[in-house]
Formats: sequence, C-alpha cells, structure tokens
Amino acid sequence: MERSVDRIRTTHVGSLARPVALLDLMKAGARGQPVDPAELAKAEREAVTDVVTRQRAAGLDVISDGEQTKSGFFAYIGQRLSGFEPRTGRGALDAFQAEVDSFPEYYEQYFARAMTGGAAVPIVSLGCTGPVSYTGQDRLRRDLDLLRAAVGQTSPDEVFVCAVAPSGVGGNEYYPTQGAYLDAVADALHVEYATIIDAGFTLQIDDPFLTDVFSYGSVADKLETAGRYVDAINRSLRGLPRERVRLHTCYGINEGPRVHDAPLSDLIDVLFTIQAGAFSFEAANPRHEHAYRVFESVKPPPDTVLLPGVISHATSIVEHPEVIADRIVRFAELVGRENVVASADCGFASQASYTPEIHPSIVWAKFEALTEGARRATARLW
Repeated sequence: MERSVDRIRTTHVGSLARPVALLDLMKAGARGQPVDPAELAKAEREAVTDVVTRQRAAGLDVISDGEQTKSGFFAYIGQRLSGFEPRTGRGALDAFQAEVDSFPEYYEQYFARAMTGGAAVPIVSLGCTGPVSYTGQDRLRRDLDLLRAAVGQTSPDEVFVCAVAPSGVGGNEYYPTQGAYLDAVADALHVEYATIIDAGFTLQIDDPFLTDVFSYGSVADKLETAGRYVDAINRSLRGLPRERVRLHTCYGINEGPRVHDAPLSDLIDVLFTIQAGAFSFEAANPRHEHAYRVFESVKPPPDTVLLPGVISHATSIVEHPEVIADRIVRFAELVGRENVVASADCGFASQASYTPEIHPSIVWAKFEALTEGARRATARLW
C-alpha cells in the first residue's frame, strides 16, 4: 500500500466520466443494437489510455482506470455473475427512505434525475434466483489488460482497481438465509478480487451499503446486518494480502441534505474489523468534515493507511489548496503523516452517464487542487 513516507501522496476513489463515443456504444449494446466489437474495443482502449494520462497529468500518485468499461460501480457485476435476474424498482435507492421522508419535494426531483438523467445503460436491481458463481473472467481480463497497457510496468502500489462488495450485488430470492446468500456471493467475488491482485494491482472494494446500515434502523439491527456484511467481505478476502486491499465506504447520496448520514464514529469499530490495509471515507463535504475528530480517540490498526476525502463529489466548488492542506494536516497530526494518503469523498461518475454528478472539467480542476493541497501539506509536515 502506498504510504506518504517523504511527502503526502494522492489518490481518488475510482469512477470518472466516460467519453461520449464509448457511452454511445454502451447505450447501443444495452438496447440490443448491433455493436462492432472492434469499434468497442478501440473506444475502451482510448478511454482507459486517456483517463490514465489525465490522472498522471493532474499529479495523482495512485490511479485507476476510472471504471471506464463499467455500466456502474455496482451495476456492472450483473454481467459477471450467474444466478441473477434483473428486477424493477429503485433497489439501492430505497435505502434513502428517511431522507426522502424528510425532504420529499427535493428527492422527487433528485430521483427523477438519477433514474433518467442521461444514463447510457439503465440502472437495474438484481434478484438472486439460482446458484451464484463467477462467470466474468473474460471481461475482467480484458479490463485488466487495458489498464496494464495504459499504465505500463508500474508498482501495484500505484494503481488500483475497483470491485463491488458482496453487500452491493442484489437481493436474495434463492438461498435459505441471508447469511448463506452472502457466503455464496463472497465466494464468487473472491475470484474477481484475487484476479485483480494477481494481475499486479491494488484491489479497492466499494461498499457504501455498509455505511447505509448505520444510517437507519435500530442499534441491534445495525450491528447484526453490519456483521454479516463484514463477514462476507472477509470471506471474500481469504488468503489475499491485506496490504493489497483498500476499502471504500461513503453515503451514496451526492448533493443533498443528508441529515440521516451516520457519523464515522458510529461505524469505525466495525469498519476496522475488515481485513484491508487502507480505508477510504468521506471527510470533505460539510456533513462529514469533522470526521477527523474520530481519531482523537480511535487508533487505527497497525500498518493501516487512511484515505480521507479532502475534496468532495457533492459540490461543483473547487476546493482551495489551503483548505485541502488544512484537512490533510488534521489527519496527519492525529495518525501520523506516513499513514495519510489524500483522496476524494467518492467517485465522480458512479454510473455510465452523459450527465455525471460533477462536470469532468471541474473534476480535473479538483484533482489539480488536490495535488497542490498535498504539496502545501507536505511543506508543513516535513
């Protein structure tokens, strides 16, 4: 895992906007229209190459493929597992019911945009109707080969690949218990996780669903559900090197009131039972900027790296480098400068959409501000 041994390193969370040419092909394929495989392969290759080049030009230290070939950070998995069928309804969006109840007028508009706001591939829920197994080896291998060609023979510490957590796959309609279902999903996802690490990259597991657990329901229900989710993640990571794994969690909603978000202090103890070497979480938007205070009383496990968000996906305002430096320094003073890698709150294009959450030109300006903020924090800390 990349550490800030002589300066503050930088990274981000994963999803970045896809180019229109690739979105057009993805949209055609989703509608059952004929797509030339060679044309699609060329568009994917150019998209990955370009996004890698731009990340490096922005000064980021630990980069990814921007999830360019995926329909969405969790939706993609429906194309890589057997035993699932699409389901109607909002699926994961239903988790925000308390927010919806508190601000119904706002969320009526929000969900209308989320469900129809330019998505190249429809966002669908999945229902498990049969035995789960991993069938996406060919697609995964193509993704990893594209990334390797774009980054060259670089260290695994410098490139990460995102994959969804077991809790984000879908709903159980087949296994006798939720635990049995999550075990089956974890075993299937182990194939994807291991392949990413074996290819020489760092694995990032995306699990906003774990954080959602702590935002709603009774304490007993929260702990029981969170325990199942964590058990599933750790089962999926069996035998894999902890130092090659980073865990990302967030609150899913982008620009919104978010008054029901659970504070990091509620979930930190559970979070640190996950066998990951680094943890990414929101700490830049106004609802969670106080998250650094958790580490005034909580000590991360040994050899753990924190990837706090110091730029936000929830606003188009480009953070000033001095503000970013302040945020970095607060964490560094509590957990040690070498244990902090500056990151973003969440991804900037969680779905393959013509209208991503933040305009791409603003995202690149944010990344440049991030690297400058890290440089200023380095000047203070070294």
